[in-house]
Amino acid sequence: MTALTRQLCLILTLMAVFVAQAQANPEEDLRQYVDQNTQRLVEKLSAERGLYERDPEAFYENMNEALEGFVDFRRIAARVMGRYARQTTREQRDEFVARFKRSLFDSYAQALVTAEDFRIKVTDATINPRDDNRASVAMEVITGSGNRHAVTYSMYRREDSDWMMENVIVEGVNIGLSFRDRFAQEMEASGGQVQKVIDNWSDAVESLNLEDEVNNS
Repeated sequence: MTALTRQLCLILTLMAVFVAQAQANPEEDLRQYVDQNTQRLVEKLSAERGLYERDPEAFYENMNEALEGFVDFRRIAARVMGRYARQTTREQRDEFVARFKRSLFDSYAQALVTAEDFRIKVTDATINPRDDNRASVAMEVITGSGNRHAVTYSMYRREDSDWMMENVIVEGVNIGLSFRDRFAQEMEASGGQVQKVIDNWSDAVESLNLEDEVNNS
């Protein structure tokens, strides 16, 4: 066996070991994937603290770019509408997705104005043993003063696609469920006028005090 042949064999062996390790550690792969996307978002948010006040549209565009392909806003919005989604047209559903996304970006931006420095540590990923296309990823948000807040991402994937986030749980509070309850309350208050609820969604989100829910959980 020539030296070149031995080198090629060694390279192929190392590649095989690497592939085997990757296949044997899908949860670690998922943890790293979420960590990379999360840290990228944190860096972008930190770099653009003042952008929202200077140029809101640029802030929205940058946020959308950072989260596109990682957060499934359409899936989340459909779950927020719940059974009422059957009463809507395709155009109304598209409009709600846009308004839902915008309301979240507004909330992020307003929080950034007063937020202290923080970092996020992704600690663990667990793939559902009954469905390997669903998983949860645990992390901690650590503030500059040392406070720690537990956060869990609910993740899913379709065949041959990347993992996407479909819900967030903060200190035990299911954020998606809180939004869905709010949508149902607004539907009842409006007498079932779904377009009115869609039009006023930003106001509904502002009146939903998630911080109190988290603190009281």
